[in-house]
This record gives sequence, structure tokens and C-alpha cells, in this order.
Amino acid sequence: MAEKQEEPSNTQNGEPDNAEEGEEKKKKKVKREDLPPFEIVTGERLPAIFFKFQFRNVEYSSGRNKTFLCYVVETQGKESVTSRGYLEDEHAAAHAEIAFFNTILPKCESSLRYNITWYVSSSPCVTCADRITETLRKNKNLRLTIMVGRLFMWEEPEMQAALKKMKAAGCKLRIMKPQDFEYVWQNFVEQEEGQEAKSFVPWEDIQENFQYYEEKLAEILH
Repeated sequence: MAEKQEEPSNTQNGEPDNAEEGEEKKKKKVKREDLPPFEIVTGERLPAIFFKFQFRNVEYSSGRNKTFLCYVVETQGKESVTSRGYLEDEHAAAHAEIAFFNTILPKCESSLRYNITWYVSSSPCVTCADRITETLRKNKNLRLTIMVGRLFMWEEPEMQAALKKMKAAGCKLRIMKPQDFEYVWQNFVEQEEGQEAKSFVPWEDIQENFQYYEEKLAEILH
């Protein structure tokens, strides 16, 4: 059972991977250049259709090049404060993991303790994993647990090394169980107005795929 993921491509922007011709290509090029250095979508709840597609812990993740990150931040000081929300990649210039540290938690106050939990559609790429490792090493008052639906390019030696560094820096990396998907559904997914919240409906092979990825992660982090 092999994970067939590829590095984020132009499909993140709703653009096809194959080269466009003529004026259409020029228009797309101009549109890309007009984008800011990075753009991230933030909010409290993500659309149900995004959750059902992007968080699905499938074997082959074709088309799932965006990263969705739901977070819970518990800040402990004189008073404890809890915040939550989600981030998603708008285009390939920045990933949600890095955007979290740039926008949601740009600075860790040394007098406070931070307990952070992420629920992410897939595990970080090498660049994001390195940023997470660096942040945890610099901020000993920060605790990070990452719950992931799928493992991203887990067969690559460079990726495995990056995940091991994250663990060594104190990051707790876990594969999402069916109960974790249900938690995200209840706490981070939009429900239609005027209707009672719909129950989470597990998809086929959700338990089997969880066990598969859990075994692979254990092999990597042993």
C-alpha cells in the first residue's frame, strides 16, 4: 500500500499542471504575479465538502494537494485562554504549517506556556517539518501535538529524517483515529444553518487506513 502523493503543484490554485498556450497563459501568468508573497485562508469552520475530500485518509491522494490545518491553542499564564480555527493553503507560495507560525502565533512570550494541537489533512513536507523543529527548539515553553490524516511522501528518506527531527525536538506526531475525524467534524466543520448538526459518517476503510498509516509512522519514528 504505497502513498502516491506529489509535491504541491499549480493545481492548488485551480490551474492545470499542463502548460497553457496563447493569451490564456499570459493571463494566468499575470494573475500569479499579482498574488501577495503568500495568502492564507483562515476561519473558524471549514466547509463540509472540503473536509470530506481533503481529510480522507485514503491510500492514493490524487488532487489533495492543499493542506487544511485545524488548530487548538491553549495559552497558560495568569489566565488560561483557548483559541481555535483553521488554515488552508490558498496557493503554493506558503503552506498552512508555516502560516500558522507567521500569522496565528508569530511570537511566543517566554512567560507563557503554549499547548497546541493541530489536526492536519496530511503530515508536513520537509520544509515545514524543519520550521516546526526549529520553532520547538527555540521555544521550550511550546508543546505541539500534530494529528494527521495521511502521511506525506513517507517513503522518501529525506522526509523520514525530517519527521524524526520533529520527534527529537518534542513534537508529538500521531495518525488521526476515526474518533479524531469525528472531533474535527463536530468542532471545525460548518453545519447548514437552521438544521441540526449532522452526525459524522465514517467512510469505507477509515479504520484500516488509520492502522496502515499508524504502522508506517511507528516504523519511521522507532
